[in-house]
Amino acid sequence: MIFLETAISYLKGVGPQRAKLLNEELSVFSFGDLIKHYPFRYIDRLKYHSINEVADQENPVQLKGKIINIKELGQPRKKRLVAVFEDSSGRIELQWFRGVRWIKSAIKLNSEYLVYGKAKQYAGKWSIVHPEMDEWVDFKKASGLQPVYSSTEKLGNSGLHSKGIKNLMHELFSQLKDPFEDFLPIRICEQLRLVSINDAIKNIHFPKSIQDAQKAIQRLKFEELFFLQLELLLRKQIGKRKNKGFVFSNVGESFSFFYENCMPFDLTNAQKKAIKEIRKDFLSGEQMNRLLQGDVGSGKTFVALLSMLIGVGNGFQAALIAPTEILATQHFQTIKDLLEKTNVKVSLLTGSSKTKYRKELHLKLASGEINILIGTHAILEDVVKFHNLGFVVIDEQHRFGVAQRAKMWKKNTSPPHVLVMTATPIPRTLAMTFYGDLDVSVIDELPPGRKPISTYHRFDSSRLNLFSFLRKEIAKGRQIYIVYPLIEESEKLDFNNLMDGYESISRSFPLPDYKVSIVHGKMKPDDKNLEMERFVKGETNIMVATTVIEVGVNVPNASVMVIESAERFGLSQLHQLRGRVGRGAEKSYCILMTGNKLSADSKLRMSTMSRTNDGFEIAEVDLKLRGPGDILGTKQSGLLDLKIADLSKDGQLVALARSVAKNILKEDPQLQKKEHLMLRKKMIQTLQEKPDWGKIS
Repeated sequence: MIFLETAISYLKGVGPQRAKLLNEELSVFSFGDLIKHYPFRYIDRLKYHSINEVADQENPVQLKGKIINIKELGQPRKKRLVAVFEDSSGRIELQWFRGVRWIKSAIKLNSEYLVYGKAKQYAGKWSIVHPEMDEWVDFKKASGLQPVYSSTEKLGNSGLHSKGIKNLMHELFSQLKDPFEDFLPIRICEQLRLVSINDAIKNIHFPKSIQDAQKAIQRLKFEELFFLQLELLLRKQIGKRKNKGFVFSNVGESFSFFYENCMPFDLTNAQKKAIKEIRKDFLSGEQMNRLLQGDVGSGKTFVALLSMLIGVGNGFQAALIAPTEILATQHFQTIKDLLEKTNVKVSLLTGSSKTKYRKELHLKLASGEINILIGTHAILEDVVKFHNLGFVVIDEQHRFGVAQRAKMWKKNTSPPHVLVMTATPIPRTLAMTFYGDLDVSVIDELPPGRKPISTYHRFDSSRLNLFSFLRKEIAKGRQIYIVYPLIEESEKLDFNNLMDGYESISRSFPLPDYKVSIVHGKMKPDDKNLEMERFVKGETNIMVATTVIEVGVNVPNASVMVIESAERFGLSQLHQLRGRVGRGAEKSYCILMTGNKLSADSKLRMSTMSRTNDGFEIAEVDLKLRGPGDILGTKQSGLLDLKIADLSKDGQLVALARSVAKNILKEDPQLQKKEHLMLRKKMIQTLQEKPDWGKIS
């Protein structure tokens, strides 16, 4: 519809200045963008509470009454505005800490207002901070639900607060003549009892009842998720059709010899299942794009190694790319030791590899002398050429950019098989969406013999008890990690920094009885590696570090992880850090140290960590707390530009949307049936507009 593509500046009441603000603040550039700026809630203007009822209400309340008094309090730079609001049942304070002068000038004493907000009690008085306010005269003729739109301070200052946006919406809909194109097949709408797109768009902005609004929201959420899932499945389908893969017809001698002679332990059932799935991909003739996800210590690297050996046994080379030198070096050392009795040649390439070594490596790699190359981003450089690269493993995939990953595709005449690994367990809804164009293998059990890590939350006041416990563990021959969130003093963040912590630890654990290492991101690589090596060899008892050890060395003798200012870390990071211990046979502990004052979210993070070791359960809580964008950086990808659906809340709808999309493609892979022609039109448009994510994930 051409009307929807019209620049927002042409809408009556907008103009160039407001258009610029709408562009910058809300990414609203056209009429269509404005229509998709959906309300985030509604206020029932016919439902009021009296002031004497606010104490019993957990949710925001709407009050009708008069402002009888208003005054400014506090110092010039910290002024606040306090108004006394009254109805027949009592009085309540209204408070503002921003926009004091403007609000004071706008308020009319003894005029009737509708006030909306969350009532809270401070020092025995009830008040509402920064309430939404409207003069009763503006609403006495209104009925039904009033939409509330998100806005910003800049927009509000130019009159485009929620009410201003609502007025623009009225103006836009008064000009709307043609109906919206409905891309969803009628059959799907009937099966799922979804309202039409025209009813949905009208009723989300101008509902007559809460039921109308809910039906509109359900339709628009489903449609948004359905189109996304259909797009991902189509990309997957197109990728498999376009990209023929190398066939690894048998497991090969390298795999067989290693499996029979070098296996240090039996595989878990989950590991066996993952290898079978990978093996099936190798035989399919299609290029593999598979995600391998599992918890910390679940044995993903071992699955990757066995898969690489299958590639080597079929005459191909394999590569493993890690995000940091520390992790790449750890992988190299582990794999080199495991393959010691085989004739498989393994090499390491990182940013700090010397020039002479690099030249020799490049020659050996190009000739096929090197079977497996392990390294960092350095592998992606154009100068690095393989003889016959058939399989690539990417560890901690979310740390690699799209363009970087795409470079690996050009390392052979046909794209190599790709296995993406992540040690960050991903909630099902997120994996289904962000990785929707990949096949997924999950390792959801730990190797036998691994003891669960006991996690405790302790406050700073119990530090002496903590130190006593650490001394007992060191006396048993164990080693300790103590992790801090910062390297230097920060004015903004009032928690212990690493250097202060190091000095404090050194005083409490003095030489010669104790030896303390320190590692942080600002150290030179050689110094950092030296300190790491000392700790790995058991020459130091305590490693004081920043999160550089989050994905770092494997030290089986380390039995305690102390995380300072744990409230400053996200759940995923806390879980990753905890996974640094518990690698050996000994009982291991994770101690979360915090200040006494914690937010509700921080309390939930601490209790979740103390309650469970299940990374997938932790990831679900993390998703609810932070949202999908923060967990995987998906907001930067442009893939999850969701206007109304929420992956953290709409899990069931995501699964339903994917199931429906799968069924449609199963019965009509090309979307050529008459009932799917609108879908086909929509998908062609979508695939042309977006970069080819499926190809390069």
